[in-house]
Amino acid sequence: MHLAQFALTVRDYDAAITFFCSKLGFTLLEDTDMGAGKRWVRIQPPNPPSATSPAILLARAATPEQVESVGNQTGGRVFIFLHTDNIARDFDLFTSRGVTFVAQPRQEPYGKVAVFLDLYGNKWDLIEPARGSTSK
Repeated sequence: MHLAQFALTVRDYDAAITFFCSKLGFTLLEDTDMGAGKRWVRIQPPNPPSATSPAILLARAATPEQVESVGNQTGGRVFIFLHTDNIARDFDLFTSRGVTFVAQPRQEPYGKVAVFLDLYGNKWDLIEPARGSTSK
C-alpha cells in the first residue's frame, strides 16, 4: 500500500493553483471540470521521489462546515511536511515569491525546519532531513 493523495480544502480552485504552482513550484497534474462548478484538481510537489508519491487534491469548500475548515484543517498544528534537499535555497525562493514563514529555519534533531503558511493559513513544515534521519 501507499498513500496516493489527500484532500486540502480550499476556497477557490484558481487561487489555490496559483499559490501552489507559482509560489511553491508544484506541478498541476490534473484540472478536470466535473460540472456544476466542481473540479478535480490535483497537484504535486516538484521532483517527487517516486511515482507513488502522494498528490494533493484541491477540494473547494462547498458546505458551511467545509468553509469553516479552510485554513484550519488541523486545529492550528502543522498540517503537511514538505521535504527538501536544500532548505536555505527553498526558504529564500519561497520568501522571494511572497510565502509567509513563521520563523527563520532552525536546527532540530531530525533536520533543519522552517514553518510556513499556505494561502489560507495552514501550517506546513519545510524540512531538510538530517542524514540518516527517518524525519517526522
